[in-house]
Amino acid sequence: MLETVCWSDLVATRARRRKTTTPVTTEGFGPRLVRLRQARGLTQEALGARVGLSNRMLAYYERDDAEPPGALLPALAAALEVSTDELLGVKPLGDLRTGRAARLLKRLEPVADLPPADQRAVLKLVDALVETRQRTQSR
Repeated sequence: MLETVCWSDLVATRARRRKTTTPVTTEGFGPRLVRLRQARGLTQEALGARVGLSNRMLAYYERDDAEPPGALLPALAAALEVSTDELLGVKPLGDLRTGRAARLLKRLEPVADLPPADQRAVLKLVDALVETRQRTQSR
């Protein structure tokens, strides 16, 4: 038995599918690249060194109308610690640290290589500073 399909129902179903499978991003690739780079606390020079690009080329890709070659996307995504879908705006970005927080975390990374007793000393110092700051701000 043949099913009767209304043309308007078919068009509406296809439109719903398009809406759910193709997210629309308003931010272009260049501004997203800048935001990701800064959130990771990287300079253009540092990111360029990670992916093998000159500062000039990276600055070009950070423009509003930039369209970098597809072969470069996996390297950029890996250097920025995001997926290519996040880099392209297909998927929303996960948790991004601000440039300031990223720089602070980067400076604290060597603490992980210290002996456990030194690590505890660093943490005690940080805890004491935070506690002192909180007490002075609550007055």
